[in-house]
Amino acid sequence: MKKKTNVLIDGMSCAACARGVERSVSKVDGVLDVAVNLTTNSAAVAYESKQCSLSDIEAAVVRAGFKVVKNQQTANENAAKNEKMSKINLALALAFGIPLFIVSMGSMLGLKLPNAVSPEIYPARFAILQLCLVIPVLFAGRKFFINGVRAVFHKNPNMDTLVAMGSSSAFIYSLVMTAKIIADKGAHTHHLYYESAGMIITFILIGKMLEAVSKKRTTDAVGKLRSLVPDTAEIIRNGEKMTVKTAEIQIGDIFTVVPGSSVAADGKVISGSTSVDESMITGESMPVGKQVGDVVFGGTLNKNGTVQVEVTAVYGETVLSQIIRSVEDAGASKAPIATLADKISGVFVPSVFAIALLSAVIWALTGKDFAFVLNVFISVLVIACPCALGLATPTAIMVATGKGAQNGILFKGGEPLEALSRTDTVVFDKTGTLTKGDPQVTDVLPVSLSQEELLKYCASAEKNSEHLLGEAIVKKYDGEYFDVTDFEALSGLGLKANVNGRQVLIGNRELMSKNGINESVTESIGEPLSNEGKTVVYISIDGDFAGAVAIADVLKDDAAATVKALNGLGIETVMLTGDNRKTAKAIASKAKIKTVFAEVLPKDKQNVIIDLQKQGKKVCMVGDGINDAPALVSADVGVAVASGTDIAVESADIVLMNGETESLHKAIKLSQKTLRKIKQNLFWAFAYNTVGIPIAAGLLYAFGGSLLDPMFAAAAMSLSSVTVVTNSLLLRRYKL
Repeated sequence: MKKKTNVLIDGMSCAACARGVERSVSKVDGVLDVAVNLTTNSAAVAYESKQCSLSDIEAAVVRAGFKVVKNQQTANENAAKNEKMSKINLALALAFGIPLFIVSMGSMLGLKLPNAVSPEIYPARFAILQLCLVIPVLFAGRKFFINGVRAVFHKNPNMDTLVAMGSSSAFIYSLVMTAKIIADKGAHTHHLYYESAGMIITFILIGKMLEAVSKKRTTDAVGKLRSLVPDTAEIIRNGEKMTVKTAEIQIGDIFTVVPGSSVAADGKVISGSTSVDESMITGESMPVGKQVGDVVFGGTLNKNGTVQVEVTAVYGETVLSQIIRSVEDAGASKAPIATLADKISGVFVPSVFAIALLSAVIWALTGKDFAFVLNVFISVLVIACPCALGLATPTAIMVATGKGAQNGILFKGGEPLEALSRTDTVVFDKTGTLTKGDPQVTDVLPVSLSQEELLKYCASAEKNSEHLLGEAIVKKYDGEYFDVTDFEALSGLGLKANVNGRQVLIGNRELMSKNGINESVTESIGEPLSNEGKTVVYISIDGDFAGAVAIADVLKDDAAATVKALNGLGIETVMLTGDNRKTAKAIASKAKIKTVFAEVLPKDKQNVIIDLQKQGKKVCMVGDGINDAPALVSADVGVAVASGTDIAVESADIVLMNGETESLHKAIKLSQKTLRKIKQNLFWAFAYNTVGIPIAAGLLYAFGGSLLDPMFAAAAMSLSSVTVVTNSLLLRRYKL
């Protein structure tokens, strides 16, 4: 049986780390797919439970050189500890790194050092002071050395390996020079690189801190969603009142929601009435009225009434929990555009080491001294760290999915996010998608009575009927009913009843004809309505034709505007329905859709999608019914409206939580914006390394320029990662 799991991982720092985990886990027999997200430090894994277990997957993560975190609470605790330790290490690095920089580079900055540590007067003291200052900085960056060496032993060299190798090389060389300075009394004071070793660590710690802050902001949307649910709730269980943690609420428990408080869990209102702010689920700002029998969702805000709610879904299974899980899974998934970055990051670190070594050898062969060669070697190692590559895609996807979730749009991964941006054809189901899916009275056409009287006779008789058309008439009427006796449903025709002492017939044209009503009369009033795709119900009272009521599944308020907006983006719109051609054409005309596939059997809807794809179209299917599920799966991207069935929602790649078609236009615009961000991020990541590595290798120096100092290489590397994450965060400002 196919299963999915999300493994929390500790110790990853760059794209090479992520690639190493993916490579190790994918080798486990039974693993079908694995995608690592650096932003959330997790791996989404799909596997066959008969072939492997979760422990096998976790063991593969450990083999790659990383730790597995058992649960989100532990991950949060670890993150808090790591954040605290990072601040301490950064403070330590700055406290000793700044004086180190001043001591080593002071003369270049026009600063005169005290005679007691002057390189000209006391060279040994000068060197030993730098050694003493650099040791605390290296201690502050100890994780780079520990993780870097461990990664080599696990055959998965990463960013930490490059940093450790670069700073160690500078430190060891400087240590040798210090020994020579002490022995030769100052002959090598200009060959000390302690400041490079120290400032590499300091700049990267600064960059990592900024990167962590930025990454944390990418998951703000998920954090805000989690915070909507109260920590505890007062419930009634088995007749007893008690206070429990929200995670301990059980199905069947009853809790009270007072005005201004959040709903603790999904449930059904059993007493009271209120209005609820459901914007966190639907993106709609208007409160929704709730009466006995209505469903409320955990995390929504009760506005003005007190209600009692019976729990129907527990913690982890609520609608809000599913939204959070989908957003997190989306962040862990990969957009196809990220494939190139993944392939490159898989061979990146060994390639960088080879380039650094080759550059050093070439400069050595040209006669440069060891200090120059070491400078080049360290600079190439440090500037090429592939952090930006690893962050380019997941940060943009996390921000976009979070933004979507806050606006009632649920993306189920990076792939549908990208696929939606490439869509050129949108296929709409009709009923429940373009239309409200709820028959409504559109016309009341009396002959001998007033509209109010005709409706009263109809509604009085129909309130005993279970027919959808009858329900629409009852819903339309708002008043007191006549007394009804002798009610009888007439199969395939309608009904008859004694209403207010009068014999009433309500039904189709055939029923009227069988009871003496001339067909020309019913045809003249009903034909124009039928041509508009409406269902016409005829009424006779005491044998005389009394009028007609037209009923139709009306177009959603925003449907026509959505179609117009999509056409404005150059997207072709199509209607696909099993309804009769006349009704379909009428609805399509109102929605301004030109292409209509009507009277299509459920099993054939999928074939229509496939035929459109064969024409080279990138198809997005939008539906809400069970019969739409195969078409949703076959389309390049399937979109379900949340007012639809669970099967349709499960089959879709994207869910419009508020059920409004207008959200589709917003989703497409957001996906296009996100894809542009990902492309920008990848461009900057690739461009940075393409330009940075040759400069670090001494290309500018070869043409009369200056040689890049390793500490500036470290600063540039950190800046590249922060730039990519910050660029992704700009999506949060995008207004849908």
